Amino acid sequence: MSELVFFLEEPSAEAMLQGLMPRILPPAITCKFIVFEGKHDLEKQLLKKIRGYRVPNAKFVVMRDKDAGNCIAIKKKLSAKCEEAGKPEALVRIACHELESWYLADLTAVQKGLGVSGLARLQNRPQYSAPDKFPFPSATLRKIAPTYQKVGGSRAIGPYLALENTRSNSFRVFVEGVRRICVA
Repeated sequence: MSELVFFLEEPSAEAMLQGLMPRILPPAITCKFIVFEGKHDLEKQLLKKIRGYRVPNAKFVVMRDKDAGNCIAIKKKLSAKCEEAGKPEALVRIACHELESWYLADLTAVQKGLGVSGLARLQNRPQYSAPDKFPFPSATLRKIAPTYQKVGGSRAIGPYLALENTRSNSFRVFVEGVRRICVA
């Protein structure tokens, strides 16, 4: 494999991954990001985009937010589209509930990325021990870091996210999946 292609529901995911992926991927693997205009656009166009992708040996990662949906049903639906496109090995990952859950799991990264002092000490509070359970993590993040904006904030935080952080199970599973697909 020489290329890892990400199908993403929104620009903020791309902004975060641009800072995160260089710390996960071997130097020989390049990333390409295909960003859709929301989850509905992603689901509508995914089959066509995968089928039309012609770079030999490319591998695929599909990522979207859970939002208020059922994680298992969303993953099953996206995996079925990948299989129909002839890429059953594509990695499908769901951020529970939103990408911002991953940031709430690593307030040190948020503090460093956004330059908001004192956030890291909040990490020991019980509500930040399992941020995948927050129904609206973006609202919570804006309360504790009012300067946060989706794309700019994601770009600033991504390079600082701790790869071994396990407070967000969906982040942990994402990192493990990307590492695994790179050696397969």
